[in-house]
Amino acid sequence: MPTYLDAHGQPLREKIAWHAASVLLALVVIFGTFGTINAGERGVKTRLGAVVGTAEPGLYFKIPLIESVTKMEVKTRTVNYDKNGNEGDATDTSQLSGASKDLQDVWIGVVVNYHVSADKVTDIYSQYKSVENYEANVIEPIIREVVKSTAAQYTAEELVTKRAEFGDKVNIVLAERFTTKYAVLERFSVTNFEFSQAFTQAIETKVTAVQNAEAAKNKLEQIKFEAQQTVETAKAVAEAQRIQAQSLSALGGRDYVNLKAIEKWDGHLPTQMIPGASVPFLNLTR
Repeated sequence: MPTYLDAHGQPLREKIAWHAASVLLALVVIFGTFGTINAGERGVKTRLGAVVGTAEPGLYFKIPLIESVTKMEVKTRTVNYDKNGNEGDATDTSQLSGASKDLQDVWIGVVVNYHVSADKVTDIYSQYKSVENYEANVIEPIIREVVKSTAAQYTAEELVTKRAEFGDKVNIVLAERFTTKYAVLERFSVTNFEFSQAFTQAIETKVTAVQNAEAAKNKLEQIKFEAQQTVETAKAVAEAQRIQAQSLSALGGRDYVNLKAIEKWDGHLPTQMIPGASVPFLNLTR
């Protein structure tokens, strides 16, 4: 293959390769001097491995080949300890297994939302190199510890009846612990409680017994009410009869008969009357 020379007698192929390398180096230098940080991120700037500062969202500049910028997420992150088919805390998608105050096994589903403190990204980078490592080594162990230790302060039944109180207590402790570890708690939610099959059956039996007792109590109250109504009705009838008897005694027998006849009279006189006779219950001579 023939070798082409330039005007100075140098091989043209080498010259082209040299220029290509120079252009490539220039591109590396140019594009290596700046970059961008997205919203919800912060950049940690290092120089020869040592942390020298941070980069805010937007355009940043650095010394090529000497400085580098690592992006750190500071927006909301979610740690989900919910069932999804698993039990225990072997994975980040399983429930947290623990024991209640009365030594009942309990599996607790929780969801935690938090974000890294933006002004602490250099500390987190220095110790953990990434937010993912930080979450796995700091945030998740805190959640497991606080949820389990708080659950141990309640009986299994109280975990159900005082669920809101349990959630509030965990929320307060988590917020305090996160603050000391460069994070901010946004929201803690209890999504589920599960107990052993034997305990669940015992609770169902107890609830059924309570419901039956309440139903029997209500039935007894109904019977008492109906009996009281019967007594009151009998008293009312007796009182009416007493008043009626007093009226009969005061009016005299004949007058009372006439009174009852008047109450039943339809207001029509007989069509035929015997001369000199009168309506029996009308004594017009008085």
